[in-house]
Amino acid sequence: MHRHALTDKQWERLQELLPDQRPGPESKLGDRVFIDAVLYRAKTGCPWRDLPERFGPWKSVYNRFYNWADRGAWLRIFEALQFDVDESGSIVDASVVRAHQDASGGKGGSNAMLWAALEAVFQRRSTPLSMLRRGPSMSR
Repeated sequence: MHRHALTDKQWERLQELLPDQRPGPESKLGDRVFIDAVLYRAKTGCPWRDLPERFGPWKSVYNRFYNWADRGAWLRIFEALQFDVDESGSIVDASVVRAHQDASGGKGGSNAMLWAALEAVFQRRSTPLSMLRRGPSMSR
C-alpha cells in the first residue's frame, strides 16, 4: 500500500457513496485507483501531468475528476463524510511565513513620489506643431 492510498476501512466507507460509472475511457480506471489518484494529487500538490503512472493516464483522471465535479458527486461525498469527527487526532499548522522587509512596501517612497518623477521625465519639451503653423511672429 502506498502512503497516500486509502485503507481498506476507508474504502469500504467511501465505496457506497460513489456515483454510478458512465461508459467511456475513464471507466477503465477503477474507482479505488481513481480516488487514490485524486488523494495523491491533493496531498502532494503535484500538477495533473505529474501523476505517477500507477494511476493510469493523467488525462483520464483529470477528465473524470471534473466530470464528477460537474455532476456534484464530490459535494455529495463531502456532505456524507463531514459528520465523521476524529476525536483522537487533530491537525495544527504552526508554519511561519516571513517576507523580506522590502516586500511590505515600507521602503522606496510612495506611489505619489513615483508619479511625480514620471511626470517630470515625460514633460513636453518642444513647441507644439500648431504653434509653428501660425506663421512668423509680428513682434519685430
